Amino acid sequence: MTALSHRHARIAWGLGLAALVIAPFAGVYPIFMMKALCFAIFACAFNLLLGFTGLLSFGHAAYLGAAAYATGWLVRSAGWSPELGILAGTLIAAATGAVVGAIAIRRQGIYFAMVTLAMAQMVYFVFLQAPFTGGEDGLQGVPRGALFGVLPLANDLVMYFVVLAVFVAVFLFILRIVHSPYGQVLKAIRENEARATSLGYDVNRYKLLAFVLSTAIAGLAGSLKTLVLGFATLSDAHWSLSGEVVLMTLLGGMGTFAGPVLGAFTIIGLQNYLADRVGSWVTVIIGGIFVVCVIAFRRGFVGELLAWQQRRAAAAAQRESR
Repeated sequence: MTALSHRHARIAWGLGLAALVIAPFAGVYPIFMMKALCFAIFACAFNLLLGFTGLLSFGHAAYLGAAAYATGWLVRSAGWSPELGILAGTLIAAATGAVVGAIAIRRQGIYFAMVTLAMAQMVYFVFLQAPFTGGEDGLQGVPRGALFGVLPLANDLVMYFVVLAVFVAVFLFILRIVHSPYGQVLKAIRENEARATSLGYDVNRYKLLAFVLSTAIAGLAGSLKTLVLGFATLSDAHWSLSGEVVLMTLLGGMGTFAGPVLGAFTIIGLQNYLADRVGSWVTVIIGGIFVVCVIAFRRGFVGELLAWQQRRAAAAAQRESR
């Protein structure tokens, strides 16, 4: 990437952050924005695994759901503070991911995906049957409390900027991971696992760490979502949510940084806008949009934009060389 491209990227990220900061003051519903940011964190977590490591998980909703239930129960029933509830939910999601990952990384390709799906369904069944989860009713009435005993999260504006701060921190954290030596090894595994192994890297150890990091960030998204909405339900751990995060990532652009964020906002926005207008047809419409985008924009929105910029830069360089 050229210096000019880096500058354009920084300008785009700055404008995006500015838009997120002023959104609640411009009349955008804060609850919608917070929900979209939570799913953007979830999609970024998934993209770390699929886009930068090449591992397709069909059960990522299990980790979001595990953290959502853990945080909801600890804050509502055990009286924990919100920051401790979020930390506990994230750690539980990471621990669950470590167990599942230790089993799944022994397989590759579709077999890896099927193992993650099977384990996620087992986690879903636990949530359905466990007495503390509320069964099909879920955990209701989870209070937001006060962050560190100071910030009143019951105020939507305060809660929004807390979620925004966490989103920015997660985004920068993933950016740092991908650009680190560890991230370069992950890319090597994605491109050619056999070659990475021949170079002396312990591929399974790298993949397991990536899996745990991804599930921990997904758990963080679930914990925040529970505090924002005040409840955790079985839909947080359902396999359909795992499909939605795949859709968000592919729609925005797999292997890009801004792609999953744009994809998450697109899907959540469409669901929010169409739900009251077309009812259950919203799933069909989103599916149709996905099919069109896969055919017309195979790299996703951001991926196609980056590819166009690269073609333009190459054409300009070729003209200058003549």
